Amino acid sequence: MPCSCRMTYLLKLHPEITIKSRSVRQHMTRCLASNVRNTLRQLEEGVRVKGGWDALLVSLPDTLPAGRVEEMEDTLARIPGIHEILATEAVPCDSLDEAAAWIVPHWRAAIAGRRFRVRAKRRGDHDFSSMDLERRLGSALLAAEPTARVDLKHPEIVVSVELTHRRLQLIRSRRPGLGGYPLGVQGQALALVSGGFDSPVAAWRMLRRGIKTHYLFFNLGGPAHETGVREVTHHLWQRYSASHNVDFTSVPFEGVVAEILRTIPDGLMGVILKRMMVRAASRVAARAGIPALVTGDAIAQVSSQTLTNLALIDAASELPILRPLVTEDKQEIIDTARRIDTARFAEQMPEYCGVISRRPHTRAPADKVLAAEAEFDFRVLDAAIEAATVTRASRLREGQRQPGEVTVVDSLASLARMPAVSVIDIRAPDEREAAPLELPEVPCLAIPFYELQDQAQTLPGDRDYLLYCDQGVMSHMQALHLKDRGMDHFGVLRHAC
Repeated sequence: MPCSCRMTYLLKLHPEITIKSRSVRQHMTRCLASNVRNTLRQLEEGVRVKGGWDALLVSLPDTLPAGRVEEMEDTLARIPGIHEILATEAVPCDSLDEAAAWIVPHWRAAIAGRRFRVRAKRRGDHDFSSMDLERRLGSALLAAEPTARVDLKHPEIVVSVELTHRRLQLIRSRRPGLGGYPLGVQGQALALVSGGFDSPVAAWRMLRRGIKTHYLFFNLGGPAHETGVREVTHHLWQRYSASHNVDFTSVPFEGVVAEILRTIPDGLMGVILKRMMVRAASRVAARAGIPALVTGDAIAQVSSQTLTNLALIDAASELPILRPLVTEDKQEIIDTARRIDTARFAEQMPEYCGVISRRPHTRAPADKVLAAEAEFDFRVLDAAIEAATVTRASRLREGQRQPGEVTVVDSLASLARMPAVSVIDIRAPDEREAAPLELPEVPCLAIPFYELQDQAQTLPGDRDYLLYCDQGVMSHMQALHLKDRGMDHFGVLRHAC
């Protein structure tokens, strides 16, 4: 019997939705229907979404090409709140014989030589039961394909059939959904994102639990740093939460880092940087009416993430801090990042926070932290918050300039061949004293990286300058930042010996 009906999808609700009270379940289902509609209609105007008690029904336009249909299915699989996606065709059906005539051609090849069972769901007024329907279809399939056999307990193939009133849903395929709760039903939060493996995964976990998640970025590395974080944030929004408008806030934090390097003892820098971040985040969130913060912290992953230090960081926040990754292993986080396709961004993103963590305390004394912060000029933090910019997630790629490339010198032999060049050691004074840079044939300057942006424009412009630091991260970051300001004669010396 030929099919003349257009393809539809049954979206099964996540099981945690189905156990809620009637009113909560209805509210969540309405929200999910709205989210699906808002997401799919960005791809195709003719999509129709109809709510139901057990599932949503999505109908696609008849004229969609196969590639477009596949794109729609992939999009459905990333919408929070959907447990399973059944690709179906709705056909007219008034009797058991008519149901068998539809089902057998669809399933005969699939059950050949396999153990199968029929699982039928029926709603409406019929003169037969769901069990009658299962028996009739099972016998018809056996008659059409004698190599198959019925196995009710351990089937290899389950022939799923749904009959609603006089419409039979032919289930062509099924795929798992993302699960969780519909986006927005659990409120909103502000996720601190850095572009590494952890923070995007933490934000994704919040999205999956139905929390409308905004994003906050502390820029430690200039335009190159922000470009990378904008990319991963746009990716998260577009793939998993495009049904909602959310904001991306960027706070220029280089001045705060510089003030920390000037005033804070080495071992406390990492913890105090995080305390400054959550102070700023609390104020940004409060201004936007957002009640909670989200971070990618995991116990003992780095020195600032011991229980002692996390408690100190929490004490600086006016809002609760949620940590969805707190007990996960690093490899588990990386595996999730690969699954949600954020790992490719993290693999190209330097870890900027680590450049100021020298000999860090794993259990920073609270009294020393407070005493050190008393020397910090909090006007610098206030200025950073006031200079914050806000961008809609949907517009993060608009007007973005790609960071330029800078000259990188990898060997002393290459350095010796450069005619007019000076090396700038941008390490902090104590690092320079512990491991002096010795380049007898090349003029060397000592300018800490937190003073470089101010002093660079005063240097003679008749030569090139190569920046040096131990790891190469800070020097590359600073060179990119200077290039963005129009100073093309700064590069990086990656190896000094």
